[in-house]
Amino acid sequence: MDLGLTGKTALVAASSQGLGMAVAEELASEGASLILCARGEEALSAACRSIRDRTGVDVIGVPADMTVPADILRVFEQGFERFGRIDILITNSGGPPAGTFDKLSSEQWNQAAAGVLMNVVEMCRLCLPGMKTRGWGRILNITSIAAKQPVENLMLSNSLRAAVTGFAKSLANEVASFGITVNNILPGYTATERVVQLAETLAEREGVEPSAIRSRWESEIPMQRLGRPEEFAALAAFLVSERASYITGSSIAVDGGWIRSIV
Repeated sequence: MDLGLTGKTALVAASSQGLGMAVAEELASEGASLILCARGEEALSAACRSIRDRTGVDVIGVPADMTVPADILRVFEQGFERFGRIDILITNSGGPPAGTFDKLSSEQWNQAAAGVLMNVVEMCRLCLPGMKTRGWGRILNITSIAAKQPVENLMLSNSLRAAVTGFAKSLANEVASFGITVNNILPGYTATERVVQLAETLAEREGVEPSAIRSRWESEIPMQRLGRPEEFAALAAFLVSERASYITGSSIAVDGGWIRSIV
């Protein structure tokens, strides 16, 4: 299936590892040029080199902290200077710290809001004008199953991922007539660095081994296993493709059936 991504340029946030890296690799394999960003310069350079060597597409990496508005602007400006356009925006961020309400400070709430919600708002603000002018664009937010079904001990993520969902649904209605789609993709428990860290945090709190936490999660998933990043990336690539032109305002889970709700 030709997804129609050859000649498109995609900005993929937090893309030096994990789900962001998997999505970037999938888009590159479909012929899209890439603007990648992440905090760690060394890991980001390695990711760019790996994708460039494997696929031959044009890739640039911009070290940035996407909770800082000046860094967000710099990523956009360097990407635009290189390619002259951003057709696809993949927003993504590391999950905020685990914790229950009584253990979280006001500063942690503010930091989480900057890293989960406000960076999405700012990236959309920068990319949308060009998309509107060209009459084509794709915005895809990598959020979490926590947006539909709260996850134990993840007060910040449960609250702010849901806020991104509300923002995306509202924005989708506003920009649909310009040929722009806005969707959310919700990863479940997937074998990434973030899930390893979460297992270690819960294990320490409960006084058990991280393997016990992973086994518990697997027992809750109808497929009885954690997801693989490439499974998630396959849907992401479709949702930002020409083929998905009539899908907007949707939140689609890739979770092995973990979410129990009907819709």
